Amino acid sequence: MSENILEVKNLTKTYDGLEAVRDISFSIAPGEILGLLGPNGAGKTSTISMILGILEPTSGSITVFGKPLAEKRSDILSRMNFTATYTSLPGNLTVSQNLFIFALLYNVSDRKFRIEYLLKEFDLERFRDTKTGLLSSGELSRVNLAKAFLNEPALLLLDEPTASLDPSSADEVRQKIKNYQRARANVGILWTSHNMNEIETMCDRVLFISHGKILLAGDPKTLPGEYRKKNLEELFITVAREPLSLQ
Repeated sequence: MSENILEVKNLTKTYDGLEAVRDISFSIAPGEILGLLGPNGAGKTSTISMILGILEPTSGSITVFGKPLAEKRSDILSRMNFTATYTSLPGNLTVSQNLFIFALLYNVSDRKFRIEYLLKEFDLERFRDTKTGLLSSGELSRVNLAKAFLNEPALLLLDEPTASLDPSSADEVRQKIKNYQRARANVGILWTSHNMNEIETMCDRVLFISHGKILLAGDPKTLPGEYRKKNLEELFITVAREPLSLQ
């Protein structure tokens, strides 16, 4: 059996005595897309920030590619990437300049070829010389996605990657992500979204988190029925409003 891409064990993050993440454990297998779901403030962003090494856990451990993140951070991060709705790029730099700088940071070989490929892949060629500060939210989302694929990551963290895109663009992006995952059997993806149809379409497994704790886990297509809910959106609403009723 292949080693898990990501192992999170007993992870806790406390801010001034408040537990944002409470003793959670989960893993992502090679080739798996895992959905991390929950209402705003549930602990999703704190969890992703700890996996990225931005936040230090209060307790618990994170292992990526079989290596402890706390000890092998530089090696691990070179094989990871992410995109999130709350991240911004230097607005005074053009799209191509931003991608070039990140390509340098990730030590991407043949940077010019890779950037040209991603500009075309995410329909950004006409914006190559446009400063990112002048882009619309949807255009900026596509730049962030291009950045996320620069180093052909083996672990990809996607925090609401299609939130700012129109339905047609969002569908195209989902297909590109799925094609990338299918072409590389060793890739793991962690995906957060408030679009339950998207999660059901894209994810192999989901975790529901509320008040920093994982309440539910399972197949997004069958999990609602296990709790007598008609679909994933109804289950999400119940988790957000009445999490104790599911325990």
